[in-house]
Order: sequence, then C-alpha cells, then structure tokens
Amino acid sequence: MSLLPLAKGFCFGEGPRWFEGLLWFSDMLGEAVHTVNLAGVLTTLPLAGHAPSGLGFRPDGSLLIASTQRRELLSYDGDTVEAIVDLSDIVPASIGDMVVDDRGRAYVGSQAFEGGVIARVDPDNTVAVVAEDLDFPNGMVITPDGGTLIVAESVGRRLTAFAIGADGSLFDRRVFADGLDGPPDGITLDAEGGIWAAMTLAHQFERIVEGGKVTDRIDIGDRTAIACTLGGPQRRTLFLLSSTDAYPERLIGTKLSRLDTVTVDIPGAGLP
Repeated sequence: MSLLPLAKGFCFGEGPRWFEGLLWFSDMLGEAVHTVNLAGVLTTLPLAGHAPSGLGFRPDGSLLIASTQRRELLSYDGDTVEAIVDLSDIVPASIGDMVVDDRGRAYVGSQAFEGGVIARVDPDNTVAVVAEDLDFPNGMVITPDGGTLIVAESVGRRLTAFAIGADGSLFDRRVFADGLDGPPDGITLDAEGGIWAAMTLAHQFERIVEGGKVTDRIDIGDRTAIACTLGGPQRRTLFLLSSTDAYPERLIGTKLSRLDTVTVDIPGAGLP
C-alpha cells in the first residue's frame, strides 16, 4: 500500500476522527485540535493549558475532548470550549482515548500501566467506572450493532472486547486478540470486523481479525505508529498518524508528526 502525505507541521497527533467531511485530530503537545480536509488544508483550535488526546462527537454535533493530565472532559460547540466533567477523583491516571456511542455516552480510558479503567460519561455528564484492571487502555471502537466495545490494552499487547448493556455497562470481558507484535495505540474498525491498529514500537499499522491473525501490514520505516481511523468517501480512506518517538515527552517543541492516508478495500464501520 502506498502512503499519500496529507498534513504535517504539528507536534504529536492523536485521536483522529472523521466528521462532516473533515479529519479531526488532537495535537497533544501542541495544545490544539486540528482539522484537515482531503486537500490538506489545516485549521487549528487552540487549547492553551490542555494536552488533548481522545476525541468524540455527541449526537448534537458537539465535540468532546479528553484533557489528559487535567483528567477533564471538554466540550466544543463550534464557538466555545468549556470543561464539563472532572474525572480526577475517580480515575487512577491521566485520561487518553475515548469513543462516544450513538446515545452520546463517552467511554474514556484512564491510562495506568496496571489497574487502568474505563469511565463512562453519560449525556447528563454523570460518571461511572465501567471497566477496571486494564493494562493501559488506549484506542476504542464500538461495533455497528452497538453491542460490543473493543479496547487496545497497550502494555498488555492485546485487544479486549466487552459486551455493552442497555444501560451502558460493560460486561462479559474477553480477549479479541493477544500476543500482538507491539503495543497497540489508536484503533479503527472495518465492515468485516477487522481492527486496524497502530502498533507503536513495531513501526507499522496492522489489520487484525479476532483471534489475532494479521491480514495486512503497513510498514512506516523508522517512524512510530500512533493512531488511525477510517473515513473519507465510502469510509475507505485510512488516516494514519505517526511521529518520530513513542514517548511524547521527548517531542516537546518539535513539529515532526505526520498524517498520511491509504485507500483500503474494506470500508470502516461502527464508531467512531
């Protein structure tokens, strides 16, 4: 697969989401959220004092933003940004990625190396911890039927699935894929149930099916795979965020992250 460059000149890209004809993503160290269209035109929403990561859209179109170190959930309505939920009292570590379901419930990962959790933030902004004992929960997706949430456990080098209850609870935990080639970071789901995952230390993006078989690999040389999502026309554009290091603190002050695209045969499905 041939990589096509789309955007560069930002510090550490995370949390890509396709919404209303634009690719939205966080610049965690650049304290901003960017959008880019398919022509590569970049816009910037400054977020001074915040290190944003996970993004998600509620049904009303408002953008939710995970402010990592502050452990806050921000909301952007197109005009203003406000903090709507403080998670610091219920999560053990900085927050990272998230996925928002079609009812507006946000599932937010707290990235402890051991004892990580997923917190659910409901549309009325009440909060509950819905999964515990995760090894650095990272990227998340929800299947098209709304019945399963799959999360990347980076330190565990696995993908873990949960059934989603009608009340938004998570139960029936099971392993989707284990013994992966590297720590998985951001993930996205396709229409045949495959998971595209950014395999950070393996320097590639991989498509993984349940059980762990890798069907496709995209090698990115000496770069570090950070996150990916499917979007664009027919959701067949795979957006790939990469950097020069897996550890964000080493990249402060740089602008070495990059956004590339690849066209794939199987379209995206589910959420985000």
